[in-house]
Amino acid sequence: MPTENAPPSMYRAKEGLGVWEHRGKVVAVGIGVSPTARRWDETTDTSLGAWSILALQRAMEDAGVSPDQVDGLVMAQDTSTGSPWPTDKPIPQDFLNTYKSTDNPLDGIARLSSEWILQNMPELSNVDFTMYGPGCMSNALVVGAQAVGEGLTDVCLVLKGWHNFGGRYYVGQGAAAGDTIGGGGKWTGLWGTVACYNTAMIFESYCRKYGKNHDMMAPFVVNEKRNGLLYPEGFWAQHRPEPLSVEDYLAARWIAKPANLFDNDLPICVSGAFLLTTEERARDMKQKPVYILNHTRTAPEQRSVVPTLEEWQAAADSTGRKLYEGSGLTPSDLSFENMYDGFTLFHQFHLEGLRFAGVQPGEALDFYQTDISIEGPNPASPSGGNAGAGRTRFWLHMDSVLQIQGRAGARQIHRPAEAGVSGAFFPDNNYSVVWAARAD
Repeated sequence: MPTENAPPSMYRAKEGLGVWEHRGKVVAVGIGVSPTARRWDETTDTSLGAWSILALQRAMEDAGVSPDQVDGLVMAQDTSTGSPWPTDKPIPQDFLNTYKSTDNPLDGIARLSSEWILQNMPELSNVDFTMYGPGCMSNALVVGAQAVGEGLTDVCLVLKGWHNFGGRYYVGQGAAAGDTIGGGGKWTGLWGTVACYNTAMIFESYCRKYGKNHDMMAPFVVNEKRNGLLYPEGFWAQHRPEPLSVEDYLAARWIAKPANLFDNDLPICVSGAFLLTTEERARDMKQKPVYILNHTRTAPEQRSVVPTLEEWQAAADSTGRKLYEGSGLTPSDLSFENMYDGFTLFHQFHLEGLRFAGVQPGEALDFYQTDISIEGPNPASPSGGNAGAGRTRFWLHMDSVLQIQGRAGARQIHRPAEAGVSGAFFPDNNYSVVWAARAD
């Protein structure tokens, strides 16, 4: 039976649902990450499929679980972070000789299906539940947590992989494949992708409303890069361990003013995996369990072709309320936050929606001028996020687990890591998880 996308019932998308019925009954135990690369060099052992298998193996090893104990697989099928595979380019023969193919010849190269994973990992012989959480790891994690809570799977692997072929970012896909853009896209997709343009526009509105400016972002972005360089699995730490100074940030060229070069993350090749299970099963596993207290989904609700500042703020506020309502926590209970930063200019909307460290609307840029380091009282994004470690959308979740397990190494925050929140991606299109050291 083909794997299906998660139905609406898997998501906690409304306010007023109360405490999550599976609060503290689902835990994360193991994590696995592949190496990273800027581009795929077209060798079989560095392909998307090879690295996804490696990430899954590492997650099981980290948890101390054998493959035959796994009965569930949740993943994101889309893996694109840039240009598509050229239609006239043959699949490398060595890849075809090494792996079993599905009916899509690009499986394991430019996409991932559960069928491909299970065909090429026969050791996962007891997996009888599969589901897609489309888009990114944040969606897949939410679906995986709900699936374990509902008893659809007891030991579940959650996977996200990214490929990145040669060529300019997203050029050759969708509207960006043409010489011109028509329809509503001429307003929303001026460069083939809407994200940076929208973010810059809304950030400019934010600055006008609250009397702030782009330079006030510098401490946060520099902090991201510092934390990312402390993440040994991250791209920058592995390949370009170059610190970023305030002067570097302020002097960077504009991409979509007021978004500069360092306000945008770097697309890379990488795969990452989690092992989720029940509280009971985790007692026999290798690592300290990290309890999931709640998860949420926030969907876009905009009146026009692009969202407004007020719509983003309302969505971020709603996410915060849902997270606290379902988990039973309050803002003061959070030891850290690891919300998405792929475009750094919207990180403050997440902070303000969470009221992290008491930050109110319009105050996040002032908060960045305080001590937000891992050594300080209010560590912001200790993972380094996507800006600091490369575009994956999963460093933030992985670091949250590692912080609570006390395994974050040089990134370990200096206050007790009791509870934290991670989520991606946009303020109005978001999947978030509340993590804690205890079920209660």
